[in-house]
Amino acid sequence: MKKMLLMALIGMTLAMSTSLMAAGNAAAGKSKAMMCAACHGADGNSPSDMFPKLAGQGEAYLVKQLTEFKSGVRSNAVMAPMVAALSEQDMADIAAYYSGNKITPGAVSEDLAVAGQQIFRAGNKESGLPACMACHGPTGAGVPAAKWPALSGQHSAYVEAQLKSFAAGTRSNDPNSMMRDIASKMTAEEMTAVAAYVAGLH
Repeated sequence: MKKMLLMALIGMTLAMSTSLMAAGNAAAGKSKAMMCAACHGADGNSPSDMFPKLAGQGEAYLVKQLTEFKSGVRSNAVMAPMVAALSEQDMADIAAYYSGNKITPGAVSEDLAVAGQQIFRAGNKESGLPACMACHGPTGAGVPAAKWPALSGQHSAYVEAQLKSFAAGTRSNDPNSMMRDIASKMTAEEMTAVAAYVAGLH
């Protein structure tokens, strides 16, 4: 219960900070996003599960990630040079463009979906793992105002890789170590199952 209250307070604090974000222009973002298309797809639906789908993702979340790739808070050898020359307005425009597009959900194994749904909706009481939907919503739409990402339709391989990175501490741009704490409670099987479930969630 205390964990949930803390998450809610963090969400409200982050939501208040979104008013400081530059307003994005989706039309301008479409042309600026052309350099992103090779990995993320022209409309943000990445053709490769190595790279995340950006279509339909929260605008504030995308700006946060781009900003942190540029500052080095989130370390990534591929993204660092891509964002190096982007201004705050460029990031806001690209985020506005991708957030306005529709994500294409993927196929999912029925067996994994059943196990993944259980974790996503109820967590694991024995290990103290909270339900994923507590922060990412029952449909996986995320909480844009709090910069908590949408997961529905995302490539399962990408989601699983991020969970493993959070658990290992190699990704650390989560507020108050929230995702690192959560992922560290997950087994490899739970990560695989949740990742598969959200890929087909819509």
